[in-house]
Amino acid sequence: MTSAETKFKEVRVRIAPSPTGLLHLGTARAALFNYLFAKHEGGKFILRIEDTDLERSKKEYEKDIIEALQWLGLLWDEGPIRQSERTENYTKYLKKLLDENKAYYCFCSEEELEGVRQDQMSRGEPAVYNGKCRGLSREEVEKRLAKGEPAIIRFRTPAQRVVFHDLIRDKVEFDSTLIGDFSIAKTLETPLYNFAVVIDDYDMQISHVIRGEDHIPNTPRQILLLEALGFPKPQYAHLPMILGPDKSKLSKRHGATSVNYYRQDGYLAEAIINFMAFLGWNPGTEKEIYSLAALAKEFTLDKVQKAGAVFNIKRLDYLNGFYIRQKSVEKLTELCLPYLPQAPKDYLQKVVALHQERLKKLSEITEFSDFFFKDKLVYDKELLRWKGNDNKETFASLDRVEKILSEITEEKWQKENLEKILMAEAEAAGDRGLILWPLRAALTGKKASAGPIDIAAVLGKEKTLMRLKEAKELIK
Repeated sequence: MTSAETKFKEVRVRIAPSPTGLLHLGTARAALFNYLFAKHEGGKFILRIEDTDLERSKKEYEKDIIEALQWLGLLWDEGPIRQSERTENYTKYLKKLLDENKAYYCFCSEEELEGVRQDQMSRGEPAVYNGKCRGLSREEVEKRLAKGEPAIIRFRTPAQRVVFHDLIRDKVEFDSTLIGDFSIAKTLETPLYNFAVVIDDYDMQISHVIRGEDHIPNTPRQILLLEALGFPKPQYAHLPMILGPDKSKLSKRHGATSVNYYRQDGYLAEAIINFMAFLGWNPGTEKEIYSLAALAKEFTLDKVQKAGAVFNIKRLDYLNGFYIRQKSVEKLTELCLPYLPQAPKDYLQKVVALHQERLKKLSEITEFSDFFFKDKLVYDKELLRWKGNDNKETFASLDRVEKILSEITEEKWQKENLEKILMAEAEAAGDRGLILWPLRAALTGKKASAGPIDIAAVLGKEKTLMRLKEAKELIK
């Protein structure tokens, strides 16, 4: 038995994170799919903060959630609406269920309940509440409450089959006897998750509940409460889980899972949006680069897959690198500022431009370019040698390059001119590495870097010649 889905006046969806931690990628992906669905259907996207867990809910986590969603561009039409500000509403409906004998007070202790659970499990039975307090009279309940006995409120679950149509998984069915009389509130002022969600979704006229498949067990409970309260039922869509490389649920053991981490590490919002969209959804074309607006035009729930979506960091790096290369040098430099020392703007732009093609994330600019900001480099002299050349050969190469470069005036110290002169010398040597390798190592102190001519052009004449002198001293 189940109520039919109601035709709502407009599409209204919500994302309802709990501020008990930083915004998780899974929650962000659910927010994205809700946002895209709302925009595609001309509906509303609502942000609700589920902060009824007063002990674990923190304002700093709420701040992180709001800022992360804003950074991603997932701007809500209504909200943020906080459950902690809606206590009177929950109390009203709890009293309604109690008055109609659809809920009751339970005085069983945690120890007693655990003993029953263990006994049921030992006999291979489902671990559900045994209904001990189900038949208590109103007088006895009032008497025990008056004494101050601790109690919770349970829903009186009717024995029936709960069936609903999932927009991604088709027909889903549950036997309510395997659920039992579940708890819905600690007190009249403290609702639990499943109850508060039902009241909120009704009050906010939520037409579609789009969330992770880990919520599937909650859905029959919420449907039973909807029916008991006479509320219309939204349509449900349960998204596939995000999996780690080992195909288990994405967790901290796979690495970072918060949006904040990836933002701090130098990933761009548009790359994360593009990446998350393909975690469980596919447009059915070869196209793989999408803006948020383009995704909203394409997005439909019938293209969401049932199977879990594997988090592939290499794909995220690829997308991030693509979006980095689309930025103007001015904009990219601005984005890279948190990862660079203070320096003149034009100098920073030259440094960033030199590495733009190589960057997969903004934070890499620190390691790629640190030598541009050091007075003196520290490295092993073996780095200066090209293919086993001895000290004498390496010194001669460095000395030759230093003399050539010292004759170039400041006015002519541009990449094109440096390239013309140095490449001619490298070709004449019969092996370009004889000239270019020691030069690159002297200028950077690294095994891998951008090309030495590009680096010399940015460093300038004075710093380039100084590093060649220091390299000669080292190789002696």
